[in-house]
Amino acid sequence: MAIEFDGKTIATTATGYLENHEDWTEGLAEHMAKAEGITLGQKHWDVINYLRDEYFNNNQNQPNTRTIIKAMSDKWGEKVKQKDVYDLFPLDPSKQAGRIAGLPESRRKGGY
Repeated sequence: MAIEFDGKTIATTATGYLENHEDWTEGLAEHMAKAEGITLGQKHWDVINYLRDEYFNNNQNQPNTRTIIKAMSDKWGEKVKQKDVYDLFPLDPSKQAGRIAGLPESRRKGGY
């Protein structure tokens, strides 16, 4: 499977995750999100940047949805509910946002 973007063919796994995380750019993230019916706003970018920071700067940690909710509550200064992050990434915040963030597929089960 592959994504055609910016005159390049970007290799992905069968489930749509980038094969090489170095292929990721913000423009590619926008393209991937649009293909999934998502227009990225600031809160989307907060989640994506949080996931990328955790993966690349915290021993390849891939937070689950509960952890994302806690982190975004701190960042946004408000009580974030599970529905709030599912409104941003309806297919599963940890997995869908991780895919758009250019991270490898998480092998854990569920969002909680």
